[in-house]
Amino acid sequence: MKFTQRQIQNLNTQFKGISPTEIISWAIKNAKTAVVTTNFRPYEVVILNAVSVVKNDIPVIWCDTGYNTPNTYRHAAELISKLNLNIKLYVPKQTTAHRDAVMGVPSIDDPQHAEFTEQVKLEPFKRAMAEFQPDVWFTNLRKGQTALRDTFDILSISKDGILKVSPFYHWTGIQLDAYLKENNLPNEDKYFDPTKVLESRECGLHS
Repeated sequence: MKFTQRQIQNLNTQFKGISPTEIISWAIKNAKTAVVTTNFRPYEVVILNAVSVVKNDIPVIWCDTGYNTPNTYRHAAELISKLNLNIKLYVPKQTTAHRDAVMGVPSIDDPQHAEFTEQVKLEPFKRAMAEFQPDVWFTNLRKGQTALRDTFDILSISKDGILKVSPFYHWTGIQLDAYLKENNLPNEDKYFDPTKVLESRECGLHS
């Protein structure tokens, strides 16, 4: 789907009062190839459930860094089974053991941190997008997560020209908790991202 910035602004104004299900249905109806990405962090189950209800075979791209907590891996396995997700797994080209031996996990102020992020997150993500070539990308970005994400909206255009759709962009944690309770969905509270460390930092995918 191709939109001008003015059209995106107008649609965002319209969509602010529309349910996530309606937004998702609109995007899928108009998409040639839609995907949803996940890392199974807190509240990711919300977007995964909402999108899979509308289109149960949508490709779910999981770029696994290899550094998730045991709890996150168990959470992922539970959701994949519970929601019958069409998981497309992408992992770094180097094994975690190999990287740990030659680089380890660099701190965010280490010059090697950029290369670490490229290896474990950005390269697998770029490989996935090159293979699927989506025109619609569902994410669970929300206002208030980071300064950069506060500049986005329900609809935004990625640096590669893909329409990013964040149906829950204006939702609060209280609203998401209510959604989880209403749909009997588990959440993840022990997630750790070695490329971000702090929640206020960007991971590099949405810059």
